Amino acid sequence: MKIKPFKAVRPTRDKVSLIAARSYETYTKAEREARLDNNPFSFLHIVNPGYKYHTEISGTARFELVRNRYQEFKEDGVFIQEKVPAYYVYKIVDRDEQEFIGLVAAASVEDYAENVIKKHEDTLRVREELFKDYLKTVGFNAEAVLLTYPDHSDIKSIFDQVMSERAEYEFTTTYRDTHYLWPVLDANVVKQITELFSAINPVYIADGHHRSSSSYLLAEDLKRDNKKHDGDEPYNFFMSYLLPESQLRIHGFSRLVQDLNGLDSEGFLIALDNYYKIENRGGEYYEPTKPHHFCMYLDGEFYSLTLRKRHRNFENALEILDAQILYTTILKPILHIGDLRYDSRIAYGTGKNDMVQVKEQVDSGAFAVGFSMLPPDIEQVKAIADADLKMPPKSTYIQPKLRSGVTIYEF
Repeated sequence: MKIKPFKAVRPTRDKVSLIAARSYETYTKAEREARLDNNPFSFLHIVNPGYKYHTEISGTARFELVRNRYQEFKEDGVFIQEKVPAYYVYKIVDRDEQEFIGLVAAASVEDYAENVIKKHEDTLRVREELFKDYLKTVGFNAEAVLLTYPDHSDIKSIFDQVMSERAEYEFTTTYRDTHYLWPVLDANVVKQITELFSAINPVYIADGHHRSSSSYLLAEDLKRDNKKHDGDEPYNFFMSYLLPESQLRIHGFSRLVQDLNGLDSEGFLIALDNYYKIENRGGEYYEPTKPHHFCMYLDGEFYSLTLRKRHRNFENALEILDAQILYTTILKPILHIGDLRYDSRIAYGTGKNDMVQVKEQVDSGAFAVGFSMLPPDIEQVKAIADADLKMPPKSTYIQPKLRSGVTIYEF
């Protein structure tokens, strides 16, 4: 794959902990307002520029205000820009003491187009176009695409060498994750890293399919407008966080459905019996421990569902995926859930297979039934991407999650 160093715009050392923010959508309204009210340096002020005017602003007007807030942060010296192109070794230690050590770099949109960077999820054209327009207006990207590559001892050795020095950043979030960042400025080390990654093919998108596809569309637009295009312009690359496969953590998403498609509970269970061996576990909390085993919560009781052997005649990597099995045996034929991307009758859990929350949602009456399953492993994800197949929406919840505003890529 082709990667290159870049001159990141990043916070001054004394303000990085104040600026770094989770993705906007992950905050509740109350959480966002608390941070915006009490922290003038939060990156949320940039991505939510209408807050200072106490109004909701959308579309192009919002994008232009985002650009303005960003420029204000730069003008006020809150952000600085690297003087020479650099890579950035980024380490996260979460509250469970799990370490994630990867590289922030600029990845090639050409590699994305030519499937050197492989995908496993469908993207929505409307979201691609919206984010492309956003990028074109604001002129920067503050959220890295998470890419994963096979573990590589030489790359690890370089990271270890870099991390033997004091980190430029070291800060702990309210989630109790500790973040470290080391700029890699030495030209010889930069060259080594570039050459080592050039021999890796393919790599896989773990998280950020819409961000990467929008970056590709943006590059196509700007290339058409640039008569002197030479392929090395910043818009031909997008900011990525490259992480070894062994460090990636994949969780599943639970599924919640609003109704039983006109069936009563007994009729629903009878319909399930064609596909599954069903065991009523009553109030006993249950989580699946094997592939093709599912947990269901219905009418105040937990059930274990085991796919019958006669339905295990899989023909490709996608058909083996438990999220796909749930769709083809229950959601589509019995509950008549059509397009998982648009059907308003289905919702998804937090991404960590937490059936406690599923139970609360069903008990509240908001949903009729909930399901959970084991998440796929990285080999399943790669097999689906290699076969040019696409997982159902919300098949994977990937960790780590980087903070916005720590490194920013301009184009």
